[in-house]
Amino acid sequence: MPVSQADIALSLRLADAAGEVIRPYFRAEHGVEIKDDQSPVTRADREAEAAMRRLLDAERSGDGVVGEEYGEKPGVTGRQWVIDPIDGTRSFTVGRAIFGTLIALIEDGWPVLGVIDQPVQRERWLGVAGRDTLFNGRPARTRACPSIEGAIVATTSPHLFADGDVPHFMALVRAASKGAPRQGPVYGGDCYNYGLLASGHLDLVCESGLKLYDFAALVPVVEGAGGRMCDWNGDPLTATSEGHVLAIGDPARTDEALEALRDTDGHSHHDH
Repeated sequence: MPVSQADIALSLRLADAAGEVIRPYFRAEHGVEIKDDQSPVTRADREAEAAMRRLLDAERSGDGVVGEEYGEKPGVTGRQWVIDPIDGTRSFTVGRAIFGTLIALIEDGWPVLGVIDQPVQRERWLGVAGRDTLFNGRPARTRACPSIEGAIVATTSPHLFADGDVPHFMALVRAASKGAPRQGPVYGGDCYNYGLLASGHLDLVCESGLKLYDFAALVPVVEGAGGRMCDWNGDPLTATSEGHVLAIGDPARTDEALEALRDTDGHSHHDH
Protein backbone atom coordinates (compact mmCIF):
# COMPACT_ATOMS: atom_id res chain seq x y z
CA MET A 1 0.00 0.00 0.00
CA PRO A 2 1.32 3.46 -0.82
CA VAL A 3 2.83 5.68 1.85
CA SER A 4 0.04 7.68 3.47
CA GLN A 5 0.07 11.17 4.93
CA ALA A 6 -0.40 9.46 8.31
CA ASP A 7 2.77 7.40 7.74
CA ILE A 8 4.71 10.56 6.91
CA ALA A 9 3.33 12.42 9.94
CA LEU A 10 4.25 9.47 12.18
CA SER A 11 7.79 9.33 10.82
CA LEU A 12 8.26 13.02 11.65
CA ARG A 13 6.87 12.51 15.16
CA LEU A 14 9.29 9.62 15.62
CA ALA A 15 12.16 11.94 14.66
CA ASP A 16 10.85 14.61 17.03
CA ALA A 17 10.63 12.10 19.89
CA ALA A 18 14.19 10.87 19.30
CA GLY A 19 15.54 14.43 19.08
CA GLU A 20 13.95 15.43 22.39
CA VAL A 21 15.83 12.58 24.07
CA ILE A 22 19.15 13.10 22.27
CA ARG A 23 19.67 16.86 22.51
CA PRO A 24 20.21 17.07 26.31
CA TYR A 25 22.90 14.37 26.10
CA PHE A 26 24.89 16.08 23.32
CA ARG A 27 28.26 17.31 24.64
CA ALA A 28 27.06 16.22 28.09
CA GLU A 29 27.36 13.09 30.23
CA HIS A 30 25.96 10.30 28.04
CA GLY A 31 27.33 7.13 29.64
CA VAL A 32 29.11 5.66 26.62
CA GLU A 33 29.76 1.90 26.67
CA ILE A 34 31.38 -0.42 24.14
CA LYS A 35 29.10 -3.21 22.86
CA ASP A 36 30.15 -6.77 22.06
CA ASP A 37 30.68 -5.81 18.41
CA GLN A 38 33.07 -3.06 19.61
CA SER A 39 30.73 -0.27 18.57
CA PRO A 40 29.82 2.46 21.07
CA VAL A 41 26.38 2.93 22.60
CA THR A 42 25.11 5.64 24.95
CA ARG A 43 22.05 6.30 27.08
CA ALA A 44 20.93 8.61 24.29
CA ASP A 45 20.88 5.72 21.76
CA ARG A 46 18.91 3.43 24.05
CA GLU A 47 16.42 5.99 25.35
CA ALA A 48 15.78 7.49 21.90
CA GLU A 49 15.05 4.07 20.40
CA ALA A 50 12.79 3.21 23.36
CA ALA A 51 10.85 6.46 22.81
CA MET A 52 10.35 5.65 19.11
CA ARG A 53 9.27 2.08 19.88
CA ARG A 54 6.66 3.33 22.37
CA LEU A 55 5.12 5.48 19.63
CA LEU A 56 5.17 2.62 17.13
CA ASP A 57 3.62 0.19 19.64
CA ALA A 58 0.84 2.70 20.28
CA GLU A 59 0.11 3.61 16.66
CA ARG A 60 1.31 0.74 14.44
CA SER A 61 1.14 -2.33 16.68
CA GLY A 62 0.79 -4.69 13.70
CA ASP A 63 3.89 -3.45 11.88
CA GLY A 64 7.29 -5.02 12.37
CA VAL A 65 10.07 -2.98 13.98
CA VAL A 66 13.82 -3.36 13.44
CA GLY A 67 16.11 -1.23 15.57
CA GLU A 68 19.82 -1.11 16.26
CA GLU A 69 19.59 -1.31 20.05
CA TYR A 70 16.54 -3.54 20.73
CA GLY A 71 16.50 -5.93 17.79
CA GLU A 72 13.55 -7.09 15.75
CA LYS A 73 9.86 -7.27 16.57
CA PRO A 74 7.95 -9.31 13.96
CA GLY A 75 4.83 -7.83 12.40
CA VAL A 76 1.77 -9.06 10.52
CA THR A 77 1.27 -6.32 7.90
CA GLY A 78 4.23 -6.80 5.52
CA ARG A 79 5.51 -3.41 6.71
CA GLN A 80 8.54 -2.78 8.91
CA TRP A 81 9.74 0.38 10.61
CA VAL A 82 13.52 0.37 10.65
CA ILE A 83 15.08 2.76 13.14
CA ASP A 84 18.58 3.77 14.19
CA PRO A 85 18.37 6.31 17.03
CA ILE A 86 21.93 7.61 16.54
CA ASP A 87 23.66 6.70 13.32
CA GLY A 88 27.16 7.97 14.02
CA THR A 89 27.41 7.34 17.77
CA ARG A 90 31.15 7.93 17.58
CA SER A 91 30.61 11.45 16.19
CA PHE A 92 27.93 12.02 18.85
CA THR A 93 30.26 10.99 21.68
CA VAL A 94 32.96 13.43 20.56
CA GLY A 95 30.56 16.34 20.11
CA ARG A 96 30.32 16.41 16.31
CA ALA A 97 26.82 17.29 15.08
CA ILE A 98 27.09 15.10 11.97
CA PHE A 99 25.27 12.07 13.38
CA GLY A 100 21.60 11.48 12.67
CA THR A 101 18.46 9.63 13.61
CA LEU A 102 17.32 7.27 10.83
CA ILE A 103 13.72 6.19 10.34
CA ALA A 104 12.59 4.04 7.43
CA LEU A 105 9.38 2.33 6.40
CA ILE A 106 9.91 -0.85 4.39
CA GLU A 107 7.16 -2.59 2.42
CA ASP A 108 7.80 -6.14 1.25
CA GLY A 109 11.53 -5.56 1.56
CA TRP A 110 11.64 -2.20 -0.26
CA PRO A 111 12.37 1.11 1.52
CA VAL A 112 9.46 3.45 0.67
CA LEU A 113 9.96 6.22 3.25
CA GLY A 114 13.10 7.56 4.89
CA VAL A 115 13.99 10.30 7.36
CA ILE A 116 17.52 11.54 8.14
CA ASP A 117 17.25 13.86 11.14
CA GLN A 118 20.09 15.89 12.65
CA PRO A 119 18.56 16.94 15.97
CA VAL A 120 21.22 19.41 17.13
CA GLN A 121 21.30 21.47 13.93
CA ARG A 122 17.60 20.74 13.42
CA GLU A 123 18.11 19.60 9.85
CA ARG A 124 15.78 17.00 8.43
CA TRP A 125 15.60 15.19 5.11
CA LEU A 126 12.37 13.38 4.24
CA GLY A 127 12.23 10.97 1.32
CA VAL A 128 9.09 9.21 0.10
CA ALA A 129 8.90 6.88 -2.90
CA GLY A 130 7.49 8.72 -5.90
CA ARG A 131 7.86 12.18 -4.33
CA ASP A 132 10.52 14.87 -4.20
CA THR A 133 12.83 14.72 -1.19
CA LEU A 134 12.33 17.60 1.23
CA PHE A 135 15.03 19.26 3.34
CA ASN A 136 13.39 21.19 6.17
CA GLY A 137 10.25 21.33 4.05
CA ARG A 138 11.82 22.50 0.78
CA PRO A 139 12.77 20.33 -2.21
CA ALA A 140 16.32 18.95 -2.16
CA ARG A 141 18.19 18.15 -5.40
CA THR A 142 21.44 16.38 -6.08
CA ARG A 143 23.91 18.19 -8.30
CA ALA A 144 25.18 17.34 -11.76
CA CYS A 145 28.63 15.73 -11.91
CA PRO A 146 30.10 15.95 -15.42
CA SER A 147 32.85 13.36 -14.86
CA ILE A 148 34.04 10.87 -12.27
CA GLU A 149 37.31 12.84 -12.29
CA GLY A 150 36.83 15.59 -9.75
CA ALA A 151 33.82 13.95 -8.07
CA ILE A 152 33.79 14.53 -4.29
CA VAL A 153 33.70 11.15 -2.53
CA ALA A 154 32.72 10.72 1.12
CA THR A 155 32.80 7.80 3.55
CA THR A 156 32.63 7.54 7.32
CA SER A 157 35.91 5.64 7.65
CA PRO A 158 37.71 2.91 5.70
CA HIS A 159 38.48 1.39 9.13
CA LEU A 160 34.83 0.32 9.25
CA PHE A 161 34.95 -1.52 5.93
CA ALA A 162 34.60 -5.29 5.72
CA ASP A 163 37.82 -7.21 5.07
CA GLY A 164 39.08 -6.91 1.52
CA ASP A 165 36.88 -3.93 0.64
CA VAL A 166 39.33 -1.08 1.24
CA PRO A 167 41.23 -1.55 -2.06
CA HIS A 168 37.93 -1.19 -3.95
CA PHE A 169 37.17 2.07 -2.14
CA MET A 170 40.71 3.33 -2.77
CA ALA A 171 40.30 2.54 -6.47
CA LEU A 172 37.15 4.71 -6.52
CA VAL A 173 39.04 7.51 -4.74
CA ARG A 174 41.86 7.24 -7.30
CA ALA A 175 39.40 7.56 -10.18
CA ALA A 176 37.73 10.58 -8.58
CA SER A 177 40.90 12.40 -7.54
CA LYS A 178 42.85 12.20 -10.80
CA GLY A 179 42.48 15.95 -11.22
CA ALA A 180 43.13 16.83 -7.56
CA PRO A 181 45.00 13.97 -5.89
CA ARG A 182 45.79 15.94 -2.75
CA GLN A 183 42.15 16.58 -1.94
CA GLY A 184 41.27 12.99 -1.14
CA PRO A 185 37.89 11.91 0.20
CA VAL A 186 35.72 13.46 2.89
CA TYR A 187 35.86 11.37 6.09
CA GLY A 188 33.31 11.14 8.91
CA GLY A 189 29.63 11.84 8.58
CA ASP A 190 27.71 8.55 8.65
CA CYS A 191 24.14 9.21 7.43
CA TYR A 192 24.77 12.97 7.26
CA ASN A 193 26.82 12.48 4.08
CA TYR A 194 23.79 11.07 2.28
CA GLY A 195 21.75 14.13 3.23
CA LEU A 196 24.55 16.36 1.95
CA LEU A 197 24.60 14.36 -1.31
CA ALA A 198 20.80 14.73 -1.61
CA SER A 199 21.18 18.50 -1.14
CA GLY A 200 23.87 18.78 -3.82
CA HIS A 201 27.04 19.20 -1.73
CA LEU A 202 28.72 15.80 -2.39
CA ASP A 203 28.87 13.55 -5.46
CA LEU A 204 29.50 10.01 -4.18
CA VAL A 205 29.22 8.19 -0.87
CA CYS A 206 30.70 4.70 -0.65
CA GLU A 207 30.49 2.34 2.33
CA SER A 208 30.81 -1.30 3.29
CA GLY A 209 29.51 -3.33 6.19
CA LEU A 210 26.28 -1.37 6.70
CA LYS A 211 23.26 -2.98 8.35
CA LEU A 212 19.65 -2.57 7.20
CA TYR A 213 19.04 0.11 9.85
CA ASP A 214 22.08 2.03 8.51
CA PHE A 215 20.93 2.25 4.89
CA ALA A 216 17.16 1.74 4.59
CA ALA A 217 16.23 5.37 5.33
CA LEU A 218 18.89 6.71 2.98
CA VAL A 219 17.42 5.16 -0.17
CA PRO A 220 14.19 7.22 -0.49
CA VAL A 221 16.05 10.40 0.52
CA VAL A 222 18.77 10.06 -2.13
CA GLU A 223 16.51 8.76 -4.90
CA GLY A 224 13.78 11.36 -4.27
CA ALA A 225 16.45 14.05 -4.71
CA GLY A 226 17.39 12.71 -8.13
CA GLY A 227 20.28 10.48 -7.07
CA ARG A 228 20.73 6.75 -7.19
CA MET A 229 21.54 4.17 -4.52
CA CYS A 230 22.76 0.67 -5.18
CA ASP A 231 25.14 -1.99 -3.92
CA TRP A 232 28.64 -2.39 -5.38
CA ASN A 233 27.22 -4.60 -8.16
CA GLY A 234 24.72 -1.91 -9.19
CA ASP A 235 21.71 -3.74 -7.72
CA PRO A 236 19.03 -1.82 -5.78
CA LEU A 237 19.16 -1.89 -1.98
CA THR A 238 16.53 -4.01 -0.24
CA ALA A 239 16.06 -5.73 3.11
CA THR A 240 18.27 -8.58 1.85
CA SER A 241 21.22 -6.44 0.66
CA GLU A 242 24.50 -7.33 2.34
CA GLY A 243 25.81 -3.89 3.24
CA HIS A 244 27.89 -2.62 0.31
CA VAL A 245 26.40 0.81 -0.39
CA LEU A 246 27.05 3.34 -3.12
CA ALA A 247 25.17 6.65 -3.39
CA ILE A 248 25.55 8.57 -6.63
CA GLY A 249 24.30 12.15 -6.86
CA ASP A 250 24.29 12.18 -10.67
CA PRO A 251 22.96 8.83 -11.95
CA ALA A 252 24.88 9.40 -15.21
CA ARG A 253 28.07 8.59 -13.25
CA THR A 254 26.80 5.20 -12.01
CA ASP A 255 28.63 2.99 -14.50
CA GLU A 256 31.94 4.85 -14.09
CA ALA A 257 31.71 4.63 -10.30
CA LEU A 258 30.90 0.91 -10.35
CA GLU A 259 33.71 0.30 -12.83
CA ALA A 260 36.19 2.21 -10.65
CA LEU A 261 35.19 0.16 -7.59
CA ARG A 262 35.97 -3.05 -9.48
CA ASP A 263 39.22 -1.83 -10.92
CA THR A 264 41.62 -2.73 -8.09
CA ASP A 265 43.68 -5.20 -10.07
CA GLY A 266 41.58 -6.17 -13.04
CA HIS A 267 39.35 -8.47 -10.96
CA SER A 268 35.73 -7.51 -10.58
CA HIS A 269 34.15 -7.24 -7.14
CA HIS A 270 32.87 -10.62 -6.03
CA ASP A 271 29.69 -11.26 -4.07
CA HIS A 272 30.22 -12.17 -0.43
